[in-house]
Amino acid sequence: MQVHAKVLLSLAGVSLLAATIAGAVGSHALPHADDAALRSFETATQFQFFHGLGIVAAALVGLAGRGGKVRAAAAWLFVVGTVLFCGSIYARTLGASPGIVRVAPYGGVAFMLGWLAFAASPWLESKER
Repeated sequence: MQVHAKVLLSLAGVSLLAATIAGAVGSHALPHADDAALRSFETATQFQFFHGLGIVAAALVGLAGRGGKVRAAAAWLFVVGTVLFCGSIYARTLGASPGIVRVAPYGGVAFMLGWLAFAASPWLESKER
């Protein structure tokens, strides 16, 4: 397995662990949060799970060749989206300045671009396969 795939799989594992912890925190340790903040926190947790699995899929399908490079880009866009979208929502719910959520839409766009790249990647495979 390529080093690049190993790095992405490790990042996915850490992200999925963090999503699991965030789910537990959201369920048990946020009594001060209002309903809207809890819903946002739950959405961030769900998005982190989905995109962590997307990183796993991209790495396991393969990162070689032209299509693989696009899958690698998709995986990295999922990482960026997780940090910006999920991270800013977690931070806000845990007490950071309200301005932190201004980066969330950029994370959402990164998620969307990642899925678009993932969807396009099979069509970019070389004819040799």
